[in-house]
Amino acid sequence: MALTSSAASNPLAPLTAAEIRAAVAIFKNSGRLRGTYRFSFIALDEPPKASVLRDAAVPRRAFAVVYNRDANRTYEAVADLSSGQLASWKEIPGAQPAVGESDSTLADRIVRADPRWREAMRVRGIRDPNSVLSVAWPAGYFGLPGDDEGRIVRVTPYFAGDQNFYAHPVEGIAVHVNLTTGKIVDFLDTDRDVPVSRENAELGPGTTPYRAAPAPLQITQPNGVGYQIEDGEVRWQKWRFRYALHPREGLVLYTVGYEDGGRVRPVMYRGSLSEMVVPYGDPGKAWFFRNSFDAGELGLGVLASSLRPGVDCPQNSSVFDAVVADERGEPRTIPHAVALYERDAGISWKHGDNTRRARELVLSFLSEAGNYEYGFDWVFHQDGALEMRVALTGIMSVKGVADGMHEPYSHMVAKNIAAVHHQHFFAFRLDMDVDGPANRVVEMNSAPVPAGPKNPYGGAFTMQETVLATERKAQRSLSLESSRRWIVESSTAKNALGQPTGYALLPGENAVPFLLPDAWVRKRAGFLNAHVWVTAYDPSEMHAAGDYPYQSKGGDGLAKWSAADRPIDNRDVVLWYTMGITHNPRPEDWPVMPTHIAGFKLVPWGFFARNPAMDIPPGR
Repeated sequence: MALTSSAASNPLAPLTAAEIRAAVAIFKNSGRLRGTYRFSFIALDEPPKASVLRDAAVPRRAFAVVYNRDANRTYEAVADLSSGQLASWKEIPGAQPAVGESDSTLADRIVRADPRWREAMRVRGIRDPNSVLSVAWPAGYFGLPGDDEGRIVRVTPYFAGDQNFYAHPVEGIAVHVNLTTGKIVDFLDTDRDVPVSRENAELGPGTTPYRAAPAPLQITQPNGVGYQIEDGEVRWQKWRFRYALHPREGLVLYTVGYEDGGRVRPVMYRGSLSEMVVPYGDPGKAWFFRNSFDAGELGLGVLASSLRPGVDCPQNSSVFDAVVADERGEPRTIPHAVALYERDAGISWKHGDNTRRARELVLSFLSEAGNYEYGFDWVFHQDGALEMRVALTGIMSVKGVADGMHEPYSHMVAKNIAAVHHQHFFAFRLDMDVDGPANRVVEMNSAPVPAGPKNPYGGAFTMQETVLATERKAQRSLSLESSRRWIVESSTAKNALGQPTGYALLPGENAVPFLLPDAWVRKRAGFLNAHVWVTAYDPSEMHAAGDYPYQSKGGDGLAKWSAADRPIDNRDVVLWYTMGITHNPRPEDWPVMPTHIAGFKLVPWGFFARNPAMDIPPGR
């Protein structure tokens, strides 16, 4: 089955439902889908960057990760939708794709059939097996017996006393399950004296007395929205960009540019969350493995929530559906998965009676990754700044504890409930094209001038710029002492002052990992070894921890690519930024966590010769 080019008029448009069906038909007709198989994900096989930038005609192609459970083999496949033919099919030896619904269902069936599971529940006072829910955690890799043999998950139980079952952990049980053999590798059953909490932790209406409602607040735009969408391109206040919801990465920005002097100047070709990991600090046998790579092991896009204007996003939001494929390859529409809206942004600039009010455009989505919810907002500012804001909320991972028990690895948040200390790390991939693909990265460091004749009053300080010439030299970490920042400069373009045009990365909240350097999780998440990485552009280098972090032994992704130490001066480069949040739980985070915001900015740094927001008209 071949599709005409009218299925999508732009080469970066996400796959439609019809294209997903056509791709699956191509895979089936190829005769390659044998035995028990499932699709980990199906997405657009993005065309070559050079072809997109020169508006060349490109075929529409779909990329799929296919898992054969019978053989425990993983394949990457590409379907050419224009010709209706299979373009490629190759096995990825040793790779395990993201965990899926069928994995959880099979793991649950295996553990429930084991008499040790029923006995473990009985001794904890749980008589009805149907009142227990199981969660299949990605297994990770720790060099333990059985870790190299088949597809592994680790199962933990919860008592479903109410809808918020995460508040009722059945502590001390962790079952190491081999899904390939259908057998249990290890059955941990400890801490039988720890009670299963029956405390009410419901989140819905009627669970707590409500305060008086605030006065109504209406957001109105009587003349309509201030942005236009033409052929999938968003146009707002000189900004131009495209977007897609990728099943693995979530929200992706494409071809971001800013109109200046009658032309659109490129800023970034592609920006996304490449990977994330959440390491927990409890070394217990039922906890050490709880370190999820939420993009590579779960898929942030397939877990996108439907957004309700006035609730999940402002009432003036435009909301858009997204289409993903389920494990059978059937298209699944996520209603209202992406929101786009304008909002007031305070004062843009002011002096005396001259004031300009600012406006922002926000592109937003939410992903429900198990117990946690993550919101990702790309925020476009009128002054040329582009901001990423990450919102963290949801329910913390908690453990049952005995009365009077306290451990340094967790903090009590309710009776017999402790929340484990943990960190959230986000690795962003920013394919910058500042005034074109020929760029370099410059590091800025400020320092005080030593006491002496050059600093007689003690207040002098300087800023030094250093070009990061190779990939190894570009592995850099934050420094409060030097107020360290980084500029992606054009190697060819200059502003009216004769300075290189650029965009600077301004970090916000961040952290260093507490994982020891030789910890297996840190080996698998090599991107944690630096806050900033710069690599020479390679379209195959997309995921900071490698393409298949599930059960990997580490050494993939940024750590591997940067070892080549390729030159990055006057090159097409990719800027990678790792952002970390350390979460030491508090009672106020329970039973649901107030939203915590963190992020970073990309701001014009010599991209213009003056304040680009000078042309904002005065308000009334």
